[in-house]
Amino acid sequence: MQSYPGVQALVRRTHEERVLQVLREQGALSRNQIARAIGLSRTTLSEITGSLLQRGAIVVTDTDAAHREGSGRPAERLALDPASGQFMGVDFGHRRVHVVVADASHEIVASGSDRYADHVDWPTRLDVAFRLVERLSDQYGVHYGALQGVGIGIPGPYSGKPGVRDYPSHRSAADGFHEASVDEAFGERFGAPVIVDNNTRLAALAEAIFGEKAIENLLYVRLSDGVGGGLVVGGRLVSGSAGLAGELGHVTVTADGSPCRCGKNGCLETIASVPAILAACRAAGLPVESLDDLAAAIARSHPLADRVLRDAAAAVGRVLAAVAMALNPSEIVIGGEITRLAPVIVQQASATVAYESFPSTPSPDVRATRLAAHAADVRAAHLADDDGALGALAAVFHSSPLLAGYPETPAPTGAGPRAAMPPRQTRGVADGRHQ
Repeated sequence: MQSYPGVQALVRRTHEERVLQVLREQGALSRNQIARAIGLSRTTLSEITGSLLQRGAIVVTDTDAAHREGSGRPAERLALDPASGQFMGVDFGHRRVHVVVADASHEIVASGSDRYADHVDWPTRLDVAFRLVERLSDQYGVHYGALQGVGIGIPGPYSGKPGVRDYPSHRSAADGFHEASVDEAFGERFGAPVIVDNNTRLAALAEAIFGEKAIENLLYVRLSDGVGGGLVVGGRLVSGSAGLAGELGHVTVTADGSPCRCGKNGCLETIASVPAILAACRAAGLPVESLDDLAAAIARSHPLADRVLRDAAAAVGRVLAAVAMALNPSEIVIGGEITRLAPVIVQQASATVAYESFPSTPSPDVRATRLAAHAADVRAAHLADDDGALGALAAVFHSSPLLAGYPETPAPTGAGPRAAMPPRQTRGVADGRHQ
């Protein structure tokens, strides 16, 4: 009979997922109990559990001696290894990398971040990320022997299509920016399937999935070291034909404005990113070097800080209003740590969106009045600044309609095709969002 290694790998992965699921739902079980629960032969189950034990996904907890009736050798009971990191989400920002690790039950078991300079090359960023991963292992006692998938968010356009490698116009190959080097590096390091996408689009995915309710039409913008966005339209996460959907940070706001990293002038990022806001404060005479300094000024109700923040938020609001008129989202979400430190950003952006989108005075046009009644709600993100890493996790293990049409996670070098992750509860990630 002809052998099909790819199909065999798919079946094996499915069996492993079923074993992990029954242990997740029922706790420690003997091999016989597992075999009866999922309908596998003892031979097949022995092979599957042997592999899971070797990789550290499960452990032997005790025997069934205390519950066993009659004579005979007590059987080992198997359970999920609580110290096993099974899924990893990574968010590479312009100046920092954030990593979250989840176990087989999707509980967040480790989380942390580290920083690097804005213009360092990707080998350096990868080195920072790998050192962070190892530090989290030491700090939380987590191991990665059973890692089943890695989701990675990167800044800049990304098509999300297999075989397509994009070079954003503001970077060159000499900068070392190549998505292949990122997924290949993680795949070789951990021997696990890797998926890569734009980090802010993944943050939008996290907000749509893990927020207070499911969102069918969402416009998302994140103000951080850069400015990016994400779109959920008709219950689908949108990437666009070339990965440019949601690149709100590079919409021109002021034609004669400051130079942007993309090569244009006056982009939203030059006005509303965290570095741009801090620079505007200093130019206005307020000496702030960090978000902590800005938070202290906000706490004192410093008028210069308020003016700079309102100007930046108004620019954000104008861009959001233009996009909202085209897409008619039900919610507009503004993320990033600065929005929690400075609530005035969301307040001013919301006011600008309301003013720019619909008549500011009552209109005799009944249709305009109805449209105004259905204007999008503008709010701060529910999730913290690890939202991109959480979205990367979601892209790996969450079977969501939002991901319909996205490419399947590729298998690592030397492995067969990867089975799609089955639908699961995501309580762990939702509970871990404030960690």
